Amino acid sequence: MSVPQQTREYRLPKVDGFHNLTLIEAPIPKLKATEVLVKVHAVSLQYRDIVIAKGQYPLDHKENPVPCSDMAGEIISLGEEVRGWTVGERVCSNFAVDHIFGDVTKEIKTSGLGGPIDGVLTEYKVLPAHALVRIPEHLSYEEASTLPCAALTAYNALLGPNPLKGGDIVLVQGTGGVSIFGLQLAVASGATVIATSSSDEKLAIAKKLGAAYTINYKKTPNWDEEVLKITNGRGVDHVVEVGGPGTIVKSVNAVRYGGTVNVIGFVAGQGDVSMLPAKVLSKSAIVRGIAIGSRAQFEDMNRLISAVKLRPVVDKVFSFEEARKAYEYQESQQHVGKVVIKVSKD
Repeated sequence: MSVPQQTREYRLPKVDGFHNLTLIEAPIPKLKATEVLVKVHAVSLQYRDIVIAKGQYPLDHKENPVPCSDMAGEIISLGEEVRGWTVGERVCSNFAVDHIFGDVTKEIKTSGLGGPIDGVLTEYKVLPAHALVRIPEHLSYEEASTLPCAALTAYNALLGPNPLKGGDIVLVQGTGGVSIFGLQLAVASGATVIATSSSDEKLAIAKKLGAAYTINYKKTPNWDEEVLKITNGRGVDHVVEVGGPGTIVKSVNAVRYGGTVNVIGFVAGQGDVSMLPAKVLSKSAIVRGIAIGSRAQFEDMNRLISAVKLRPVVDKVFSFEEARKAYEYQESQQHVGKVVIKVSKD
């Protein structure tokens, strides 16, 4: 196929709401020797995309960015020094394009797509070859687009430096992207999962995905006490903590002595955390912040996904021209799993 010279891409000229999403035509940058050109087939949305669009993101981001961080596509052109890749291969990019292995650094954080650098809500994207991973063969582009942030965050939390063991008990909060992947990866690894949600309908889906126990936190506000009852007072080994200040104290209450609370998000809003240091100390708990993951972890995760034929949960797919509607649906929190934008029409 001929290599295109132009792309349609979304920009955010203002960050006071996603009504500012603007579709424009732009030239595709000339490939450097170590870069590849990817035809973007699908993009998945994150909570981060919403808060960046609304000017509420606590970390740095560039002016007028191309939004979104998570994509799946195919290589259509290679820089002259690129080795190990061929035109036509199906790929994802890592969230932070320079996070190859090891811990995150200040420099790595400046390479996050859709924030410090332009993202992937575009028809064609130039990427460094070192950021790419191959898509598991059994996944569609729409399914694969959900992996770079939500899946890898859950994998890093549960199977990173402090991995769960078969027979461990894992608590996942809610039924958003990270939590659903946490549920699926934990079950695939032999763990018992407790899932919380405000919706019985969503909890029924969590059950179908393998959750052994479910708690409706609207009906059971003291869900941490319910977790302790389920575990006969022991507590869970791992918590996938996405609520932030509004839930973290209860998460520490629910974790076992010496257990791990993996801090990932802040979707529950504010809360009184004045007693948090004392509670962490009294539980000898490990509290670990998760900044997505490295390309090496992405490759490890994909081997697990391929081995168990795990299929991401895609709630709804929107067309490229319906990006604003996709953002609206993501913000509504009606979804279970992931919201995806289908970029390519072929």
